[in-house]
Amino acid sequence: MGQGHPSLWPLLQQLWEFLSQRVFSESEKEGQRTLALSVARFTRNIVANVPSNQVHAFESEPFIRKLIHSATSWSVMQDSSSFACTRMMVQAMSNIVTANEQLLNAIWGTYTSLPDEQSILVRLLACPDAKIILSVLVFIMNCVHEDQQRCAALVRTPAGARICILILDRMVDLYDADENTEWAHAFDYGYHLFAHLFNNGFASELYTRLSVADEVISPHQTVLLKLLDSHLQSSHPHSIHKHLCVTLTATFFELSTYAQGSIARALGPPPPSGSEDDHAPRELDVLLPKVCEALVLVTQCLATMILHSEAVRIDNISNEDLQRDVNSFRDATGRYVVENIVELLRRLDAFLPRINFGKPVDSPYGGPQLPAAADPAGFVYLKRDLVRLLGVLCHNDRRVQDLVRTCGGIPVVMNMCVIDERNPYLREHAILAIRNLTADNVENQSVVNEIQPVQTST
Repeated sequence: MGQGHPSLWPLLQQLWEFLSQRVFSESEKEGQRTLALSVARFTRNIVANVPSNQVHAFESEPFIRKLIHSATSWSVMQDSSSFACTRMMVQAMSNIVTANEQLLNAIWGTYTSLPDEQSILVRLLACPDAKIILSVLVFIMNCVHEDQQRCAALVRTPAGARICILILDRMVDLYDADENTEWAHAFDYGYHLFAHLFNNGFASELYTRLSVADEVISPHQTVLLKLLDSHLQSSHPHSIHKHLCVTLTATFFELSTYAQGSIARALGPPPPSGSEDDHAPRELDVLLPKVCEALVLVTQCLATMILHSEAVRIDNISNEDLQRDVNSFRDATGRYVVENIVELLRRLDAFLPRINFGKPVDSPYGGPQLPAAADPAGFVYLKRDLVRLLGVLCHNDRRVQDLVRTCGGIPVVMNMCVIDERNPYLREHAILAIRNLTADNVENQSVVNEIQPVQTST
């Protein structure tokens, strides 16, 4: 339909122009909405999978965009009866360009160059209706699907980065949505969109774009790390991008350095013996829990990538050795990753009491500790995942084994062979790390044998 009736398209365009430019009185608003809904439904259906019809209908895009802009104003969005019409217009717009490369390039070039106040995607992502959110995410996914240049525009342009930030905000809201609801479907589409960006190599660039000046980690970067961690653990990509490993290692150094400095300030200099404030932290950094939460995610991502790299290398699928790459990086002071891990574990053990049977246990290092009751969620799993990453990095690598020994890391890891309720399976990961540290390494075996177990209170 439409191909044999060329007079249809001027009439349809006139309808869209009339709806977008006519100023309707309050008494006419309901009629306008009904007409717009009908025209949008007709347009959506007539263009589906018909390239020639899509080209004709695309001439009405500026008018449809103007209508959507009006329909997403704050006052209109307070009226839920407007949602069906707005949703139908988004679906019509999506069908007009879907699978039509020429139109997709044109519309995406426009939408990723519009300022915030003119961007209908920015306004649509703020809508309170689940079906509208789902429709706009489907539209965005259709625009960037299997096209490197349009993915790049979503990440690299200011308008595209703004869209990514808004989607991340919505995904935080949608995380706890009940299964099989429109909200849950919207979350799935958002996840699928970012997974598509990850698979196309944009994780590092997007992470950098989400940074905030003078902040070690931004909330949106943390959300992105959660999505990346989930993606790496749930899928097995055929290629692991080396630049992502570089970015994650650099991020680890930055977060670890910040955490070590923050903990050092909290611990302060050793107090005089017998003083009343032996166990009172000097300074508590409100950003430290957020930094530690991000550290957990980064260490999990690195460990997952390294283990997968080893698996595909053994299967002769790839010769990429991410373990070797990570072990070769140094921070600004010249320290390797494992040296950072050892120092951070040492400070965490002095600062953060382990929990056994619901009660804090004194650290063998002594000093002031963070009270268990005040322990934020950001510290959960941190020691466990740091020990796990250390064990992964020293596996079958004599140089790294020796490096851990020379920086005093073996006693630190052995102190992790304990039960800690905020770090499930910490002991098991520490035992595995000791195994990897001592494998075919007589010097490390001697250090382990020389260390006598110390009885601690439980």
